[in-house]
Amino acid sequence: MILVTGGTGLVGAHLLLRLTSGGEKVRALYRNADNINKTRKLFSHYAGNADFNAIEWVQGDINDIPSLEDAFAGIDYVYHCAAHISFDPAEENKLRKVNIEGTANMVNCALAFGVKKFCHVSSVAALGDPRDGELIDEETEWNPELSHHDYALSKRGAEMEVWRGWQEGLDVVIVNPALIFGYGFWGQGSGQIFSAVKKGMYFYTEGSCGIIAVEDVVSIMTQLMNSEITGERFALVAENSTYKNLFGAICEGMGKKSPAYAATRLMTSFAWRADWLLSKLFMRKRGFTRAMARAAHKNEIFDNSKTARMLNFTFTEMKPYLKKLASQFTS
Repeated sequence: MILVTGGTGLVGAHLLLRLTSGGEKVRALYRNADNINKTRKLFSHYAGNADFNAIEWVQGDINDIPSLEDAFAGIDYVYHCAAHISFDPAEENKLRKVNIEGTANMVNCALAFGVKKFCHVSSVAALGDPRDGELIDEETEWNPELSHHDYALSKRGAEMEVWRGWQEGLDVVIVNPALIFGYGFWGQGSGQIFSAVKKGMYFYTEGSCGIIAVEDVVSIMTQLMNSEITGERFALVAENSTYKNLFGAICEGMGKKSPAYAATRLMTSFAWRADWLLSKLFMRKRGFTRAMARAAHKNEIFDNSKTARMLNFTFTEMKPYLKKLASQFTS
């Protein structure tokens, strides 16, 4: 039997869709019953051979060990998709608690219950720090002397827990996805970009990022878990895209005008400070942080050749994918 954490998020829900379509026996961990409806809506959208009722939902929390012990009973394979994503410095403790301690709990339970293989969903944020002009891949060295935002540190720490499990005899694979796009879950993650475009987007930054379709992510994850590969990590990046081209493809799919003005570093520097002030005045969550402003101007280029070579995998072409996704957007 397969255990999936994060089944009410974009990756986890699409993974459940794929697993149940293949007739797998699946158990999914959830914290809030209301969030299960997001996954149910995804299944309703795709229908096909996937059976939402085939999922065994178990209430629990990766930071609640007794609940994990119940969830792990009879489990052979684990997909650990659950994580907290935030670039707000105020959430540093939560990031460490969920991403590092939670992953440590998952690894410990996997070892204790004799799990055959463990797949951990990390992030390109946990990959190394390239020298000037260097491509980023699975072997790029992490420089602890450089500044890293809290989310990157928490995902790097989570990977250390997975490698510890591997050293203790657990078969593991780690995937490091770039910015993931997929149907549904419009109010979170990359889905928020579609909301912003819908309202009207006038500015872009001259940075770039890696992007990938969620279907590719779950396809690679299941392929890795069904293989003999262990003790390896894989950078999951279909394409490297400028933000201008990324926003342009989404705008085209929605029939909106593409953003025409480049936001300078000075402008984004002012924007994150203004966001900080407004968050204090109105007691709301941060919408644009210093880490996000810095990332918006970075030009990191990722190398996906290891994944393509070892798995003989062909990635989805992203521009038509994004255009189609944008045409399906529902606010």
